[in-house]
Amino acid sequence: MHRLNLWLRGHPWVGDAALVAFMLFSWSLQTGHGWRPLWVQALVLGGLLLPLLWRRRHPLPAAAVVLASAAAVYAVEPWAHQLPVAVLALDIMVYTLVVQGRRRPAAVLAALTVGFYLACTLTWFESTDWVAASAGYLLMVALAWAVGEFMRARRAYDAEKEARAAAEERNRIARELHDVLAHSVSVMVVNAEGAALMRHSDPAVVDRTLQTISATGRAALAELRRLVESSSREPQPTAADLRELAERVGADLAVTGDAEGLPASAALQAYRIVQEALTNVVKHAPAGAATHVSVDFGVAGRDRRVRIEVTNSGGTPVKVPALPSSGHGLTGMRERVALFDGTFDAGPTRDGGFRVAATLQVDAA
Repeated sequence: MHRLNLWLRGHPWVGDAALVAFMLFSWSLQTGHGWRPLWVQALVLGGLLLPLLWRRRHPLPAAAVVLASAAAVYAVEPWAHQLPVAVLALDIMVYTLVVQGRRRPAAVLAALTVGFYLACTLTWFESTDWVAASAGYLLMVALAWAVGEFMRARRAYDAEKEARAAAEERNRIARELHDVLAHSVSVMVVNAEGAALMRHSDPAVVDRTLQTISATGRAALAELRRLVESSSREPQPTAADLRELAERVGADLAVTGDAEGLPASAALQAYRIVQEALTNVVKHAPAGAATHVSVDFGVAGRDRRVRIEVTNSGGTPVKVPALPSSGHGLTGMRERVALFDGTFDAGPTRDGGFRVAATLQVDAA
C-alpha cells in the first residue's frame, strides 16, 4: 500500500481518471436520461467531468467550467438526474482550491455552490424533503472544505518532515566526513612529520611510515566513497573494524564483552567515537607516547553498556607543527554519546597524556 500510495502521488492523473470513470459509471446507472438532444447531454456531462482531469494544473478555469455546467443542469429541469454528478464535481473543485491554498476563490465557489444547492432543492424537491436535502448538500460542501484544509496541513507537515530529514541526513554525512578526514589526515600529517625527523637517523622507520601513510589514505578514500555514494551498498564500519583502526595508528586494542546483537547504529557510533578519540590523541600526544584503546561491549541483553576508553601515556615532547582542528571533535563525541543517553569525559592525564572515556547505554536490538 505504501508503494502504491507513492506511485499514485507521482502519477496523480491516474487517480483523477479513476474518479471520473467512477462518476461516469454511477451516472450511467441512473434512470431518466432519455431526453434529447443527446449531444447536448454529453456536452454538459463532459463539462462536469473532464475539468476534473486538469483541475490540479488549472484549478480556476476548471472550477469555472464545472460551475457553468452545473448552472446548465439547473436551467433545464429534465436534466435533474445529473444533479448528483454536478454536486460531487463542485465539491471536488472546492476541495482542490482549498488544498492549493486558494481560499478566496474557494470561498466564492463554495458560496455559489451553496446557492446552486438551495436553488435545486427548492425547485426539484418536495417541501417535506427540502430541509433534509439542503442540509445534506451543505454538509458536503463543509466536508469538502474541511478535508481540503486537512490535506493541505498534512502535505505541509510531510514537506517539513522531509526537509528536516534531509537536513539531518546532510548533517550526518558532514559529521561522518569530518570524522573520516580529521582522523586520516591527522594520522598522515603526523607520520609525514615524524618521517622527516627520522630520515637521517633511521631510514627503516621512514619506509614503514610511508606505508602507513599510504594505507591510511587508501582507507580514507574507501570510507569517503561509502559516504558520498548514497546508492552504495557497502556496509558502514562495525565493531569488527576497530582492530584495523587501532593498528593504523599503532595503538594497543583490548576488546572485552560480547558484540553479538549490538545494534548497527550503536556499533557505528562506537567506531566513530574511537576514531575521533584516536584523532585527538594523534594531534596532542607527545612523541613516543603509547596509545591504548579499551572497548567493553558488555553482555548482550537489555540495558547493556558499551564502555570506551582511549588513553595515551606521557612521552618526550617534540616540535611537530600543530594540526588544524575544526574544534568539533570533542563536541561531536559528546553528541554521539548523548544519542544513547551515555556519559562522556575527556581531558589531560597527570603524566602529560590525554584520556577519552565514553559510555553508551544500549537497549537490546
